[in-house]
Amino acid sequence: MMAGNPRFSFSAPPPLSLYIHFPWCVHKCPYCDFNSHAIGGEVPETAYVDALLKDLEQELPAVWGRTVQTVFMGGGTPSLFSAAAIDRLLAGVRARLPLSPEAEITLEANPGTVEQAKFSGYREAGVNRLSIGIQSLNDAHLQALERIHNADEALRAAQAARNAGFDNFNLDLMFGLPQQGIAQAVDDLQAAFELQPAHLSWYQLTLEPNTAFHAHPPPLPDDEHRWNMQQQGHVQLVRHGYTQYEVSAFARDGKRCRHNLNYWRFGDYMGIGAGAHGKVTDAGGGVIRRRWKQRHPRAYLAAAGTPQCNDGERELTAEETVFEFALNRLRLNAGFALDEFESRCGLPRECILPALQRAVHDDLLTLQDDQVQHTDRGWQFLNDLLEYFLPEDAEHA
Repeated sequence: MMAGNPRFSFSAPPPLSLYIHFPWCVHKCPYCDFNSHAIGGEVPETAYVDALLKDLEQELPAVWGRTVQTVFMGGGTPSLFSAAAIDRLLAGVRARLPLSPEAEITLEANPGTVEQAKFSGYREAGVNRLSIGIQSLNDAHLQALERIHNADEALRAAQAARNAGFDNFNLDLMFGLPQQGIAQAVDDLQAAFELQPAHLSWYQLTLEPNTAFHAHPPPLPDDEHRWNMQQQGHVQLVRHGYTQYEVSAFARDGKRCRHNLNYWRFGDYMGIGAGAHGKVTDAGGGVIRRRWKQRHPRAYLAAAGTPQCNDGERELTAEETVFEFALNRLRLNAGFALDEFESRCGLPRECILPALQRAVHDDLLTLQDDQVQHTDRGWQFLNDLLEYFLPEDAEHA
């Protein structure tokens, strides 16, 4: 329980990123709970880029004078958009915002929607990092996931990225797939290693609410098999030069995803696009605000440039801020100093110390010289650890 009503006080706002959401896909995958919609015809490129730039303009007063460090174009399937559309969008961003000369600019791509000419065009537009959603390199498992590409197309997409000059690209891979064996999960990783990605996101398939798989669960490996997949996979990732820095993120030296690191370190980010969420700190006013946009593409396009584009906004309470900081920061396996909590949250360390001390008592964290670090048990049981930081009303809900 947090005594009194602590005031937020910031010496400076945290680093700033920009997230841009693209809501369309060729096909809605049965495991996906993101805001994505199967496209029934041509993607309205021109209208949507216009809407994004109007949306961005409405965000500007909250971030005057601040430089954007990273840009992430996610979805949905951003690679449904042409290189010319991405070029116009990024040019519009640069015209409206200070963008760091070293900014990391990522675009998510689906192997079924790209070819090398498109990748080359993205590169010329200023994209310097790709994230390719291959999910598996086994055709039977790709069919079970209802992906629109096959294994050969995934391999060609990765090679096309390299041929287009991208030395910094991520591959998304899942394990615990329907009827997947341990050897098959490891084989997927081995095939991915041959593509020499700078970064690998390797995560377990989960059945999220409001998805087709949640309504009609497929036959999944049991807990013991999934645990063995994870453990054997981690051994192979380390053996091939990838270091784990987040629950499901592994990178070569110097290739950690800077955009996602900003999320996990409780940085600020603007969110534009249908259903996009943002978190922006008003350091002068001592407020952290979350804002989210109209979710359906038609509603978003109709409202762009008007106050109705925002579907909601709220200020975080001190208790919510403590929980959100822990929820994000403890996903990183590197520890943090209490000074970092104070600077990112604008709150005194006394707001988080009671929860930290309970977790230390239960051998989930260590706290020494104001430095917080997971124990092996805390890293293994991360969801249990996060419960220590829940707001009091959520604990009793």
